[in-house]
Amino acid sequence: MRRLTLSPLPSRRRTAAIWPAAVAGTIALSLTAEHAAHAAPPEPALTSLPPAPRSLGMPVLAAVTAPTTYTVEPGDTVWDIARAHGLDTAAVLAANGLASDAVIRPGQVLALTPAAAAAPPAPPAPEAAPRTHEVRPGDTVSAIARANGVSLEAVLSANGLTRASIIYPGDVLRIPADSPAPAPAAVAPATAPGLDAEQSDNARLIIRIGRELGVSDRGILIALGTAMQESWLRNLEWGDRDSLGLFQQRPSTGWGTAEQILDRERSTRVFYGGAADPNGTATRGLLDIPGWDQLPYADAAQAVQISAYPDRYAQWEQPATTWLAVLG
Repeated sequence: MRRLTLSPLPSRRRTAAIWPAAVAGTIALSLTAEHAAHAAPPEPALTSLPPAPRSLGMPVLAAVTAPTTYTVEPGDTVWDIARAHGLDTAAVLAANGLASDAVIRPGQVLALTPAAAAAPPAPPAPEAAPRTHEVRPGDTVSAIARANGVSLEAVLSANGLTRASIIYPGDVLRIPADSPAPAPAAVAPATAPGLDAEQSDNARLIIRIGRELGVSDRGILIALGTAMQESWLRNLEWGDRDSLGLFQQRPSTGWGTAEQILDRERSTRVFYGGAADPNGTATRGLLDIPGWDQLPYADAAQAVQISAYPDRYAQWEQPATTWLAVLG
């Protein structure tokens, strides 16, 4: 910058220079002009500007919208997905019909609903989880079906079983939601002390067939105690090795086919034996044992069953007497 040097007027003595106002103003203007010549050009005044020209060849970017779905990846949780998209976890759960403890899997597509959006329509009620039943000792397919209010055929079909199939403790059976069992009778049949409805029904059948065959009360008591010891008076579809039914008779030892043994009436007639035995002479029933009615209770039962635990039949002699009195 060029400096201006002002020389004082000649004077015989040094005195303060006093500039006329006009001269001072001229100097000020000169300094201002010189400073302006070397300063940056002034910024334009802020006024409304016309819109920038738009190039026809320039692509126009569409507004970015939030995704509406998300495909689950390994390690994802609903909480992580909701947080990553700025959503409420409960809203994501509700939008997908999920419970708070629901498990999501890789590849699953979840709907994403922003928290500020209008509430989505209520999701359809999730299908009821399929019911199952773990087989316990003494269970039969028919008893399981009845306890769950469905038909025997429906349970057999849902599990790929037939009436001759064997189920074992620990097996898990699917219980279908449809095919209700036939409506029960208005009046439930009478039960004997210590027996439920199924056991009482089987005991009643053993008594009825014994009466038809002319078997004495003692023979009927032996049949009742034998069935209780062998199957808990239930028509079991499983047992030791290939044993089946009320009396745990075995197809492999000539007592009939699995389907025949599971026929309660036929298996009872085979146990009694005698001239009306459906198996003829292939097996030996109670009436075929010489002097059976003179044998002790447990010995008579053991003569038919050939059990590894012959002494266990004796415990049922007195209860069988009560069952016969109530049901026979």
